[in-house]
Amino acid sequence: MKTISKLIYKLTGWKATGGVPEGITKAVFIIAPHTSNLDFYIGRMYCWMKDIPIKVVMKKEAFFWPFGSLLKKVGGVPIDRGKRTNRVDQIVELFKVTDPMFFALTPEGTRKRVNKWKRGFYFIAVKAKVPILLSYIDYEKKEAGVGLPFYPTGDFEKDFKKIEDFYRGKKAKYPENFNL
Repeated sequence: MKTISKLIYKLTGWKATGGVPEGITKAVFIIAPHTSNLDFYIGRMYCWMKDIPIKVVMKKEAFFWPFGSLLKKVGGVPIDRGKRTNRVDQIVELFKVTDPMFFALTPEGTRKRVNKWKRGFYFIAVKAKVPILLSYIDYEKKEAGVGLPFYPTGDFEKDFKKIEDFYRGKKAKYPENFNL
């Protein structure tokens, strides 16, 4: 998949920048902006090219035959959004038993415009004691990448301002749907 991904990026004019710094084997990846279904494929190919064994939470309804086994092979982890279970704790447990563990999610939670990002990514990183890798897909530059690791302090408001600063200027496929 690595070779195919590189070829697709080259043919479509995309470039892959950054990556996971050496020595980091566990992290929460947040991906923004997320306004299109294409984001998943662009990001997945990026991870194949950079040899990042990513895990991605997806609604369990997406895991129907024949796509369920394929989604699991590309790192999909089905989550039952209808159950009243603590997803943060479920994912923290995955961090405890999986190495390497790179867990990706979109803090916007949907491809539609939202007023506030979900905060689960932050609390997962704090509880699992792992960095947050700020990753992005910029359609204007045709670039996907990962910035430097961000180590949360436990002060969400202060830390989120720094996270927002990283994403300012990143261009979504549908910019009207991206809101920090």
